[in-house]
Amino acid sequence: MDSPPPTKLDYHVDMFKLQSQATFLSLFKAEDGRMALILDSTVFHPQGGGQPSDTGLIEFAGSDFKFSVQDVRSKDGIVLHYGVFQGSVPEDIAKGQDVQLLVDQSRRKLNSRQGKLNRSFVKVYIILLLMTRLHSAGHLLDLCMRKVGLGHLEPGKGYHFPDGPFVEYKGVVPQAELQVKQKELEAEANEMISKGGKVYADILPYEEASLLCGGSLPDYIPKGSTPRVLRLGENPGCPCGGTHVSDISDIISMKITQMRTKKGMTKVFYTIAS
Repeated sequence: MDSPPPTKLDYHVDMFKLQSQATFLSLFKAEDGRMALILDSTVFHPQGGGQPSDTGLIEFAGSDFKFSVQDVRSKDGIVLHYGVFQGSVPEDIAKGQDVQLLVDQSRRKLNSRQGKLNRSFVKVYIILLLMTRLHSAGHLLDLCMRKVGLGHLEPGKGYHFPDGPFVEYKGVVPQAELQVKQKELEAEANEMISKGGKVYADILPYEEASLLCGGSLPDYIPKGSTPRVLRLGENPGCPCGGTHVSDISDIISMKITQMRTKKGMTKVFYTIAS
């Protein structure tokens, strides 16, 4: 069987999009027993870059088949939608069939209109919103590092889940300065949040993206490519394929809970208002 083409990522064009249309390409059973759907395009964000995956529903046009998306992953440019069929499992689905994709927020609104609001679903929805804000807060932290004189530290690993979010930087901060810098970072972050600013995400030619990101791009961005650049307000941008808040003020508030240096790395832990 021929390999499917790379999945078109609709959320790269509009990161606030919560519904989309796509074409079904294939279906297979994973080693863990879950089914995995492959489509030509998707509005579901896969887990990656420190951000958890979306969940939701895929509805097949002209039938009663509905697929509950429990997890989304990306491998070699192909997005895999893992989950289970609601009700009966179809024996065969024709390639090329139209499907409708709905992420959790759209599903919640649909249930609310029908008077069948599910409390557990709402809880999941609130957690997903929190993680989107945590992801944006992680990028805000990168900007604040520059503003407090730590711009020489290079951002590395980020973890934007509720159980202990942090950003790790290559380089060290003298032990005697850690507490001072921690307070400065928190003050700077909350000042930026209070002022607010529109959040932009654009797919750009390599050279233009480089200029918006301070004159250079990370080595993992291939030259000649068209990276997606995230900007918080009018500040310098950075490559990012994730979903984010629409305005810096949506983060509400931020607290730097810990800052530590070890083995040539500096790790900054933070929380935001829930």
